[in-house]
Amino acid sequence: MAKRENEYQAVLIKKIKKRWPDAFVMKNDPNYIQGVPDLCVLNGGHWAMLETKRDEHEHHQPNQDHYVEKLNEMSYSSFIFPQNEEEVLDAMERVFKA
Repeated sequence: MAKRENEYQAVLIKKIKKRWPDAFVMKNDPNYIQGVPDLCVLNGGHWAMLETKRDEHEHHQPNQDHYVEKLNEMSYSSFIFPQNEEEVLDAMERVFKA
């Protein structure tokens, strides 16, 4: 497990860029809209928003569940942590191929 969330984000971004080399991965400003997921991944005509956590049991901040659910209705959004990483990346693959 990564010591800090930003360490996990850095590793995750590298994995995303390896899997989808042409994708744009952007870190969102947590001070702009509280609860909006940490990462936005743009790939072709599709996108995904990911809220990174160091561990599946890590506390959710206010509004995070709300935004993940709303954004998932639009395209794809999920909480991602080491325990579900492959499942989430596989789901993104399906969305990006749609």
